[in-house]
Amino acid sequence: MLEDIQSKDIKNLSMDQLRALANEIRHRLIEVCAKNGGHLAPNLGIVEITLALHYVYDFPNDKLVWDVGHQAYVHKLLTGRNARFDSLRQYQGISGFPKRSESRYDDFGAGHASTSISAADGFAIARDLFHEDRNVIAVIGDGAMTGGMAFEALNYAAHLQTKMTVVLNDNEMSIGPNVGGMSQYLTRLRTDPGYNRFKEDMEYFLKRIPNIGPKMAEMADRLKDSLKYMLTSGSFFEELGLRYYGPVNGHDIEELIRVFENSKQFDCPVLIHCLTEKGKGYMPAQQHPDKFHGVGAFDIKTGELLDKSTQPSYTKVFSNTLIDLAKDDSRIVGVTAAMASGTGMDGFAKAYPTRAFDVGIAEEHATTMSSAMALAGLKPVVAIYSTFMQRAYDQLIHDCALQNAPVVFALDRAGVVGADGPTHHGVFDLSYLRTIPGMTVMAPKDEPELQNMLYSALAYERLVAIRYPRGRGPGHDLVTEYALIPYGKAEILREGSSGTIVAIGSMVEAALKTADILEAKGIHLGVVNARFVKPLDVEMLLNVAKNGKPIVTMEENVLAGGFGSAVLEALNDAHMQVPVLRIGLPDVFVAHGDTNRLKDDHELTPDKMAVRIAEFINKG
Repeated sequence: MLEDIQSKDIKNLSMDQLRALANEIRHRLIEVCAKNGGHLAPNLGIVEITLALHYVYDFPNDKLVWDVGHQAYVHKLLTGRNARFDSLRQYQGISGFPKRSESRYDDFGAGHASTSISAADGFAIARDLFHEDRNVIAVIGDGAMTGGMAFEALNYAAHLQTKMTVVLNDNEMSIGPNVGGMSQYLTRLRTDPGYNRFKEDMEYFLKRIPNIGPKMAEMADRLKDSLKYMLTSGSFFEELGLRYYGPVNGHDIEELIRVFENSKQFDCPVLIHCLTEKGKGYMPAQQHPDKFHGVGAFDIKTGELLDKSTQPSYTKVFSNTLIDLAKDDSRIVGVTAAMASGTGMDGFAKAYPTRAFDVGIAEEHATTMSSAMALAGLKPVVAIYSTFMQRAYDQLIHDCALQNAPVVFALDRAGVVGADGPTHHGVFDLSYLRTIPGMTVMAPKDEPELQNMLYSALAYERLVAIRYPRGRGPGHDLVTEYALIPYGKAEILREGSSGTIVAIGSMVEAALKTADILEAKGIHLGVVNARFVKPLDVEMLLNVAKNGKPIVTMEENVLAGGFGSAVLEALNDAHMQVPVLRIGLPDVFVAHGDTNRLKDDHELTPDKMAVRIAEFINKG
């Protein structure tokens, strides 16, 4: 059935056909994610909800907004993208997230959490002002419901009191287990004894009625559902101003269809609380939903990852170093925002459970809370992906920098991250961080330098951000004794008579390889590991510039306002007239695909950088 399925075809399927299609979809998801990697567990858990939505509603006339978007694979399969689904997350292939330019069925792009209800509010307002006849549906997970933006949007939906539906997909997980009051409240709804006892009693009673006709059975089943909703308290949502339905079995297509149909009759905001199992239908994902939330290529039979390299990633190096440093300093605490496993903070939490704090999807809260912890004498290390740190920019300025709070931010996934694409590339942090007064911005060239940077950042007792890439580094030996990096000082790696490459972070290794290529062509370039974007080592820079030879800057960040801009500003302030070539990412959103392919596309590989530099120097 999946071969040529379109959204409109779903309405003509029987319940048995829908269930068969659900199984077919799960096989397709497992098959493609095993090859390409991807967000497998969330999508396995939302198959029936997606089928029921397409059965009841009329897409794309009706508007469907996905939160985060990593549970939209099933939606893609049902909207004409099955034939291209093998290209999922591949270069120039299907995106791993909703993407407006990819399909008219993707009403709103996603990639960061807690946005869907706000977008639904906007679509509902536009519909009302244009006097259109369409439904608006937002799908949000219980993990995304820990984000403050979701509560702001719910509050405004209640104020609007216009027709819209919020489907809460409650699987008790984000990347890891959820935290906080909302999570505890949803747990109480899931386990409500009145609902469970009533459900068992009603089913027993119905089974004992003799000779009941099909119509009566359907009516009785509807009555059971209606009473269930009455007995189960969704008082938080009801008091807020939303009509609450639930909990609903998120894997029972027939029940879901009935509830979605019923909710359409209301001209007010409705919240439908669906209970699902993350990873449903694939045992390894059911047993390890965190591991299969976002997974690399794996063996379908065993669930084991195909990449079994023992070389530690930057994330692992950070985690182990933080654990080690915390042994001798009880003031060190770890903070993360619903990404403990992704940032390595889960290891710290196992070692020091009372000193680790996962605040849920709430980067803004994590930042302000950490500032207060630092001002009170603790040493907070906040581990967040670079792309998600953008969400707390105001808190960085107002609550950290303005108050001179010595918080250390460890920004994982900096630079080009690959298959997750433009919503996840961490290519803006050097630009947005260096504008903040009092902020120290560092980037390590390799794994041992990351160790020393974390050690140094804690010793500086300043507001510091350390940004480092996803995955593994060059593979250099780790240090066993930490060394303090002189504050604001660069490192000269080699001298050169033809000019100098000044590189930051991951680009230092690439700079050395580029210099080797040019050396063979008679162009002798020095290489400097800048280490600091802020404060920039101006003394080193002016020393390099005084001979008037060309300077090349390299960064895995957008050129606009980035490291190269900082170098140009410093040279301009010193009235130094030196040819400068800036190498970095252009003023575009980088697509998804293999990291090496993306770097090649944007001329960030040693071979292509060598060509650009040779042309630049020869022109001069």
